[in-house]
Amino acid sequence: MQFFTKVPISASLNPISYQSKIVSIGSCFAENMGDKFAFYQFQNTTNPFGIIFNPVSIEKIIRRLISKEYFSDKDIFFHNERWHCFEVHSELSHPDKDYFLTHLNEILNSFSDEISTATHFIITLGTSWVYKTNEDEVVANCHKVPQNQFSKLLLSTLEISESLHNCIDLVSKLNPKCQFIFTISPVRHIKDGFAENQVSKSHLISAVYDLVQNQHKSSLISYFASYEILMDELRDYRFYSEDLLHPNSTAIDYIWTRFVETTVDKTSISTMNEVEVIQKGLQHRSFNPESLSHQKFLKNLSEKIDEMQKKHSFMKFSH
Repeated sequence: MQFFTKVPISASLNPISYQSKIVSIGSCFAENMGDKFAFYQFQNTTNPFGIIFNPVSIEKIIRRLISKEYFSDKDIFFHNERWHCFEVHSELSHPDKDYFLTHLNEILNSFSDEISTATHFIITLGTSWVYKTNEDEVVANCHKVPQNQFSKLLLSTLEISESLHNCIDLVSKLNPKCQFIFTISPVRHIKDGFAENQVSKSHLISAVYDLVQNQHKSSLISYFASYEILMDELRDYRFYSEDLLHPNSTAIDYIWTRFVETTVDKTSISTMNEVEVIQKGLQHRSFNPESLSHQKFLKNLSEKIDEMQKKHSFMKFSH
């Protein structure tokens, strides 16, 4: 007897392995997946400029990265005793102007280099709703600037599609072999309104569907149905966190499992299992740290780490 509809997801033609170099950008769900990549010790960089929800802002930061257009005084502003930039998340804001600009440009250099060598670029879209300044610039984050300084509007499917095409074209000029994986965040943006959230997600889904199915017919572009998995396979509030908006750890684990099944190379699974054993061993806390059995456990764990790092020198385990 079947109690739920399983979302069919085709196996990737360019699966991720431990030799892959992954960059991820987008909504907070991108960070959920980024945490999984980090736990399993894949070569991955996620949202170095912080969470970015909308496709226009994602395009804008990619354009800056590819063209190496460094941040300057004209790109930042002072508000509530901190320097901010409308293109990046407020977690990067800082009270020292010189430090802030230097830090932004250090990230730009580093992330641009990572994009140039990436094998997989994962873009997670959160919303079609955007805020524009009085100068008609779409912002990635409002930084608690008064709402009367912005106008709110819904991006059309065409506008989203154009931004996604531009993202692909920009990255492909620098890195022609990079694989793109698009996904829609399952996080519900109820502050926009219930109907408005549904319309927003539908615009994103339509634009990505058009991109993958009709516009860019390429094995280098694919879609992973994270939104559909939560909506259809996990259609129950027990899979949400207390705010009833974000997927909880059980849902994230399940979506990650579906991602591994369809998008990670089968030869990497055994390594993932070995890494998981090490990570859980590092998280273990002994009732008697001085005991002989615990010392033997630590010695065995250290040997496993050494052996793993001999095979994969990029892996870094926190003791």
